[in-house]
Amino acid sequence: MSVKIRLNRQGAKKNPFYRIVVADSRAPRDGRFIEILGNYDPSQTPAVVKVDEEKVLDWMSKGAQPTDTVKSLLSKQGIMTKFAESKKH
Repeated sequence: MSVKIRLNRQGAKKNPFYRIVVADSRAPRDGRFIEILGNYDPSQTPAVVKVDEEKVLDWMSKGAQPTDTVKSLLSKQGIMTKFAESKKH
């Protein structure tokens, strides 16, 4: 089973709001997920990203792969560098 950390679209038409979730890669985008890790609101200025850092690092250590978009959001939060440092030790 391949597990991904990806965005799950919520919100109204033309007013997107995303959850950052852990899901099986075969599940539909807005379908079944395993756990909610945070949220992302691009409609606010600046965009708001709230992430449970401990949960993200735990899932990534278990082998969950973030999508490109989520990886860029996590990089801006500094989580990807913490994960890379934890892998070195």
